Amino acid sequence: MTSVMVSLRGVDKVFPRRKGASTVALEGIDLEIRAGDFVSLLGPSGCGKSTLLRIVGDLLEPTAGTVTVNGKSPSRARHDRDYGMVFQQATLLEWRRVLGNVALPLEVTGMAEPQRSERAREMLKLVELVEFADHYPWQLSGGMQQRVAIARALTLEPSLLLMDEPFGALDEMTRERMQMELMRIWQETQTTVLFVTHSIPEAVFLSTQVVVMTPRPGRVAGIVDIDLPQPRVFETREETKYFDKLVEVREVLRAEEE
Repeated sequence: MTSVMVSLRGVDKVFPRRKGASTVALEGIDLEIRAGDFVSLLGPSGCGKSTLLRIVGDLLEPTAGTVTVNGKSPSRARHDRDYGMVFQQATLLEWRRVLGNVALPLEVTGMAEPQRSERAREMLKLVELVEFADHYPWQLSGGMQQRVAIARALTLEPSLLLMDEPFGALDEMTRERMQMELMRIWQETQTTVLFVTHSIPEAVFLSTQVVVMTPRPGRVAGIVDIDLPQPRVFETREETKYFDKLVEVREVLRAEEE
């Protein structure tokens, strides 16, 4: 039986305001994410996708409800380094070379330099950037910077990878290449992924499940299982079943707008 990596029960998030009514960002979120799955959070802007991701990542506390990550509280899971995070901007240290950026989490844990350099190079090999180890971030393209950020997030072998629109700032061609790279990395590492996106095609191509959220206050409108064959390839986007899944997700979104 597949274990549960993330469990949310009755999760609400309310942001107080100085004047006037509070903002209800999330309401009554019930969700389970199985270990090894790739789950996308999809919905209109302002529906609370990123807020939900940050609650899972212990960057925000829920107003109500319970959250467990790998059977622990989010704070315990963060302390145990059970997850890595990748955001829309790569947030690399411009004064550090690529290898130093990837090795940073290992340096924080106190790992000796030879071991952390070896591990960082392994991660750069995973994202196919070993030859750029001595470059600075500003010498890389946007897509390459995001691959460095993914490598850094995976250095501590997290059970869960949290990704908040990591390809949102990239052009369409680079975005599609990055999707392919992420699929390959996910299959190689078997890491559970929780992925925030505004793009229906991206969510369907990448995911094993798409969680469709309502406009604010964000609720789970529906969950669409994406049973497309693995591994996903460029031709996957041309298959009839892929288009059928696009329609299925759109219908869930449309039902919430009516």
